[in-house]
Amino acid sequence: MSETREKLEEMGFRILDAVRTELLLSMRFMAPALNSLGFKMDLRTSSVGTDAAYIRFNPGFLLQEYVERPRRMNRTYVHMLLHCLFRHMFSSRDREDPELWDLCCDIAAESVVDSMSYDVIARPHSTFREEWYEKLEGELKILTAEKIYAWFLSRDRDYSVEEALRRAFTVDDHSFWQRMEDDEEPQKRPPQAPPGAPPDRDGGDGQQETQESRNLKPVQPKEDEWKKNAEQIEADLEIMGKEKSEEHGSLSRILRFESRKRTDYREFLQRFSILREEAGVDLDSFDYGFYYYGMELYGNMPLIEENEFREVRKVDSLVIAIDTSASCQKVLVQQFLNETADLLSGIGSFFKKTEIHLIECDDQVQNDRVITDLRDLQQYANEFEVKGGFGTDFRPVFNYIEDLRAAGELENLKGLMYFTDGFGVYPHKPTDYETAFVFWRDEELDDTGVPDWAMKLFLTPEGMETVEKREGTN
Repeated sequence: MSETREKLEEMGFRILDAVRTELLLSMRFMAPALNSLGFKMDLRTSSVGTDAAYIRFNPGFLLQEYVERPRRMNRTYVHMLLHCLFRHMFSSRDREDPELWDLCCDIAAESVVDSMSYDVIARPHSTFREEWYEKLEGELKILTAEKIYAWFLSRDRDYSVEEALRRAFTVDDHSFWQRMEDDEEPQKRPPQAPPGAPPDRDGGDGQQETQESRNLKPVQPKEDEWKKNAEQIEADLEIMGKEKSEEHGSLSRILRFESRKRTDYREFLQRFSILREEAGVDLDSFDYGFYYYGMELYGNMPLIEENEFREVRKVDSLVIAIDTSASCQKVLVQQFLNETADLLSGIGSFFKKTEIHLIECDDQVQNDRVITDLRDLQQYANEFEVKGGFGTDFRPVFNYIEDLRAAGELENLKGLMYFTDGFGVYPHKPTDYETAFVFWRDEELDDTGVPDWAMKLFLTPEGMETVEKREGTN
């Protein structure tokens, strides 16, 4: 490595060390993230960016920013850390429009930085930014890259507006994200720095970086490590309490939202099906070898015949309770029921004897419709009307279910799904069947009243995705 390059690289390391130290002194809760990025000089960029393992920098850009606008350099560092904590680069490969995804990631990260009140990253907010934050929050309530991306795709695209947004929100170089997508062979990971130690400067091998090594693809992304960092920072912010909430702005709220476990709604509905033998030929367990051997040996007498019963997984009995209070919108209930009917059809329909109770309720049970055909569920969805006018008490539904079971109905009840807005009186006694309170648009909901023994499911507009809070959260 030439002497000039060594000096430029050392200068860049010293600048980033200084920025990192200043951030650590002011924002100690960010220590897990600050200790997870090494530094690399990379002349393929004209500015600075990260691949989730290193901050890759152009030394000329770094020196100019640090001398002329040191606070902006601090903000850029935090901006890149947020990309890593929200794991934006790891999901970029799933996006059809990478340029739009880059923009949405920058808007999401900058909205968090702008919401913080630390002097070390403070800067006046432009009117243009404020107007767009207000516009997006009015539509989405919480600004994540995924939600902003879906919002833009759902509307007529105005590319001149998007270009203006890029000029206002672009901070770092995302080109390293694309190289991560093309990385097929795992690379050696840098060793983990001890707590409080400065990031590794040369990749951890103690050797100077050669021209050949600089052309190699980045190290394997450390997605699991960043997920753990996000969970640790979320927990630390909760310990800090509300008195510090103004300083860290929307970070805690978004980390809490991102940490929820997301599973496919179809996978969740499998919990309400049971495994049982049913009359029918089970070709999967049929051994053709013994069959043909017997036919050859004895003429027309096989040594084995098809099984007359097979194990199948289907829905036996299920209760769907619908909160008919005015706050539950008709269109949301219809979408929930239609999607549920479609997915139950894919599970394998019903056994010959099946009960699905559709219970309409508010502060009491208003109606109970029993169906045995999924077409009836879809018809019910299309005819559903919100009654409204009363408060919500969840307990009468649970009492009603126990009365049915005492009368000999719902003998094999697998579960209850209670679609509601979340406002009501919850039961305290646990059930011996799966119970899930189903909500719409989780970022708007105060769900602290849901008992610990019940599941909380949140259906989002993006494909009826279920979201379960990870263990340890309320």
